[in-house]
Amino acid sequence: MDQFLQHLVNAMVLGGAYALLGIGLTLIFGIMNVVNFTHGALYTFGAYAMFIASTALGLNFFVALPFAIVAGLALGAAIELTLLRPLRGADIDTTMLVMIGAGIILQSGTLWAFGGVAKAIPSPFPDAPLTLGSVSISWLRLFVLVAAATLIAVAYALINGSRLGRAMRATFQDSDAAALMGVNVRFIYTATFALGSSLSAAAGALLGPVYVVFPQMGDLAAVKAFAIVILGGLGSISGATLGGFILALAEEFGAGYVSSGYRDAMGFLIIIAVLLAKPTGLFARAERVG
Repeated sequence: MDQFLQHLVNAMVLGGAYALLGIGLTLIFGIMNVVNFTHGALYTFGAYAMFIASTALGLNFFVALPFAIVAGLALGAAIELTLLRPLRGADIDTTMLVMIGAGIILQSGTLWAFGGVAKAIPSPFPDAPLTLGSVSISWLRLFVLVAAATLIAVAYALINGSRLGRAMRATFQDSDAAALMGVNVRFIYTATFALGSSLSAAAGALLGPVYVVFPQMGDLAAVKAFAIVILGGLGSISGATLGGFILALAEEFGAGYVSSGYRDAMGFLIIIAVLLAKPTGLFARAERVG
C-alpha cells in the first residue's frame, strides 16, 4: 500500500503537466482545426524561458514561471499571425507542412542558441522532501502539482466563464455565425493559438526544474500530447485533462509494477486499447470545447 500511494502521488504531479499539454493542443485543434506540430517546441521554449529568466535575468523562481508563460503566449501569437493567418483557407496538407517546418526551425534555433548540453534550472526549495507517513514528495514536485492545478482551473474559468471563452466556444460551433454576431474571429484564432501555446510553455517551465532542459526535450512531450488528445477525444478539454492524468497513472504504475523500461510503452498500450474500443476517445462529445 505504501508503494501504491507513492506511485499515485508521483502520477498526480506528472499528470498535471500532461493535462496542460493536452488542453493546449486540443484547444487549438477544437477551435482552429489546426494540428499544432510546434507544440513540443513550445514546451521546450517554456523550459528555456524559465532557465533564462532564473539564471541570465536573475529573476526570482516564482516570477520566472509567469515570465515563461507570457513568453510562450507571445511566441504563440507570433506564430499564428505570421504563419497561420496567411494560410487561412488553405488545404490541410499545406498547413501541416508549414507547422512541421516551424517546429523544426524552433528546435534547431534552440540547439544553435544553447548547444546540446543539458541545462539545470535552480530551485529555491529545500532538498529534504515533505514526508507524510510513508509517502515522500519533494517540495519542488509539490509546487509543480499545485501550480499545474491552478493553471488548469484558470484555463477552465477563462474558457467557460469569460466573454473571451464564450466567443471561443461560439467560433468552434460555427465560425460564420459567430462572425455575423459580431465576434472578431481573426482575433479569436490568434488568442486561441496563443493560449494553447502558453499552456504548453507552462508545462515545460514546470517540468524543466524537475528534470533538465535540452533542445530535444519537446519531442517525446509532443508525442504524449497527441496521445492525450486522442485518448480524451479530439476537441474535448475535459477529456484532455482526464487523459493527461490517465496517461501519467499508466506510466507511473507501469514503471513501478512492470518495468521502468516500459514506462512510455504502457501509456500507449492503453491508448491502443481505448481506440480499439472507442475510436472517438473516452470523453468525446458533440460540443467538445469546454
